[in-house]
Amino acid sequence: MSTRTFRVTVRGVFDGLTAGQRSELLSRAPEHDVLRAAFTPEGHLTYDIAARPAFTFRFLDSGEAEEDILEATERAEGAARAWLGERGYGHKNLRSQAEDLSQAPLGKRQRRAAARGDA
Repeated sequence: MSTRTFRVTVRGVFDGLTAGQRSELLSRAPEHDVLRAAFTPEGHLTYDIAARPAFTFRFLDSGEAEEDILEATERAEGAARAWLGERGYGHKNLRSQAEDLSQAPLGKRQRRAAARGDA
């Protein structure tokens, strides 16, 4: 059985932030800019607190079976909650979306490589 790669996106909204927490997030905003977004095993956080209180965590996980995506999603949500909780950041409307990259449609370049046998 081959390993499947999962990308999990956890979105939510900061809620009830104190002035100090908001200031802390603003000061660290450059390292959480969407232009630096990446899917990582530990999770990568992006936000633009100056524009709106929404945030996105991006996680990279893996599993052996298609059903493992559910556990990957639970791990990602748990990690996001833990990160927010450790810092005392209130949040609401947490929701997740997961993608099994083995099921993702191939792009035009990938289809050509597969047809040539390069893949």
